Amino acid sequence: MALLRAFGAKVGKGVVVKPRVNIKYPWNLTVGDDSWLGEGVWLDTLAPVRIGSNACLSQGAMVETGNHDWSRPTFDLQVKEVVLEDGAWAAVRSLLLPGARLASHAVLGAGSVLSGDTEPYGIYAGVPAVKVKERVVRAEG
Repeated sequence: MALLRAFGAKVGKGVVVKPRVNIKYPWNLTVGDDSWLGEGVWLDTLAPVRIGSNACLSQGAMVETGNHDWSRPTFDLQVKEVVLEDGAWAAVRSLLLPGARLASHAVLGAGSVLSGDTEPYGIYAGVPAVKVKERVVRAEG
C-alpha cells in the first residue's frame, strides 16, 4: 500500500491487493477500508476510479475510464469516472465501462459488462448487464 500511496492513491485500512493488479494512474484511485482487488484486476484510471469500503473487484475484473469518439475523424479520447460504492462486488472477469456506477451492495455478475448506473442491492448480469434480481443479505447465525 505504501507504494500506491507514494504515487498519490488514497487507500483505506485493511485493503487487500492481490498479485498482478495493474493500476495505470494511481493518483486517480481512491479505495475505502477493507476492500479487495483480486488477482489480475485492471484499473485504467485515466479518470477517477472510486471504490468504496467493503467492496470487491474479483479476479480479472476490468475498470475502463477511457474510450474514443469513433464518430470523429480525430478519434478523440473521452474519459469518465467509474464508481463502486460501499459493499459492491464486481465478480470475476466483469467489465465496468466509462461512467459506470455499481451502487451500494450491488453485484455485477461474472463476465458481465456494465456501462451505466445501477440500483442499491441489485444483481446485474449479462452483456450488457441488466438487473436480474434483488440481493437479499441474510443475518448471520
